[in-house]
Amino acid sequence: MKPYFAFQWHITDYCDQRCKHCYIFSEGNCTELLSMSLENMKKVIKNCEDMCEQLGRQPYFYITGGDPILHPDFWKLLEIIKEKKIPFSLMGNPFHLTDEICKKLKAYGCEKYQMSIDGMRETHDYFRKPGSFDCTIEKIKCIRDAGIKCAIMSTVSGTNINEMEDVVDIVVANKVDIFAFGRYCPTSEEKDTGIAPLEYRKFLDKLWKKYEKYKAEGTNTYFNLKDHLWTLYLYEEGIFKIPDYAKEDMIYEGCHCAGCHMTILPNGYVYACRRFESNVGNVFEERLKDIFVFKEEKYRDFDKFEKCSKCELKGFCRGCPAVTYGTNGNFYGADPQCWKEVSN
Repeated sequence: MKPYFAFQWHITDYCDQRCKHCYIFSEGNCTELLSMSLENMKKVIKNCEDMCEQLGRQPYFYITGGDPILHPDFWKLLEIIKEKKIPFSLMGNPFHLTDEICKKLKAYGCEKYQMSIDGMRETHDYFRKPGSFDCTIEKIKCIRDAGIKCAIMSTVSGTNINEMEDVVDIVVANKVDIFAFGRYCPTSEEKDTGIAPLEYRKFLDKLWKKYEKYKAEGTNTYFNLKDHLWTLYLYEEGIFKIPDYAKEDMIYEGCHCAGCHMTILPNGYVYACRRFESNVGNVFEERLKDIFVFKEEKYRDFDKFEKCSKCELKGFCRGCPAVTYGTNGNFYGADPQCWKEVSN
């Protein structure tokens, strides 16, 4: 099987929520709600197929919004994707899911449906809207009963970091298939995530021990170590070891920005990563292959990383450059939660 190239495809801005940490509506962005037309969505698919054919990759769509189900041509899009046998997952809200809708999604080939839990009920509903927490919990079973994997994603900040252990208990108790979290990416309005480096390491240590306990008990929940600072933690604990085949000038893992992932917005703008301002072109005006090869190249200059380039884990970690960019405007700066000391 060809390796995947992931397209995070925002087909609409329409959404039932205005989450406090949402990057789409932050900093005065998205003053006009847009949905990509069906004809333009066909053009996007063609452009993605062209790029992947040229690069020897298999396209994979993470279809999102807003809430993708609110797009007027949502089901027509899924029909096209099914005909082309392109694998896809959905990232959306729980509010419009029913048993019938979930079965229909499965019939069109949906592999995974990702929702969010950003703390326990009071905190989650503060971030999103009243009733969101209970609705999300309710729809986990609805998704899984249809044969679709249910993923829960959390956004961690100083506001909810002490509730994440309880969130893990909730997702395991509800038999969530996949759990992951990422750190809040600051906007120009708020630069501090409220998490000190050593505090973050202690947080990872607590969660790792909880993960290991649940795995020993036979949980079916897969704990996705999405934040690349997990690599640093596991390295220091002796759990991750740098492979013997690893070469100093090679990149093997870490941030996927400009490597095997790009984002497409409803207006056609292409971002290297949607979690920070990284507009690199327009899908309706340029070949995605050219955008990837030539315009995203500036995000692949790994020797520019001010701290990571001096670290033995450069090829496997590099933290989260989007969080770094949100904090100080420098994609290649030092990750604000990285606790490791490196020599000059």
